Amino acid sequence: MAGKRKTHSATFEAQVALAALKGDKTVNELAGQHGVHPTLIHAWKKQLLAGAEEFFGNGSKAVATDHETLQAQLYEQIGRLQMELGKN
Repeated sequence: MAGKRKTHSATFEAQVALAALKGDKTVNELAGQHGVHPTLIHAWKKQLLAGAEEFFGNGSKAVATDHETLQAQLYEQIGRLQMELGKN
């Protein structure tokens, strides 16, 4: 009967993927060192590269837009609350 699957933290996955990208050691060496299957390291490396593309592409613009939207909503709510306080 198969045992419980290991779960790895995002930090661990990122560190192993970065080590694979560096190229100092082979994927098989990293797999042996960290006790994971080489296929996992390849998958984490692909995820890291895909995430980096999004981050550098338009990630900062999306965060700024979200911040501006939230700020506008909060100012609107402050205005409504001030009106309610003024009426009472």
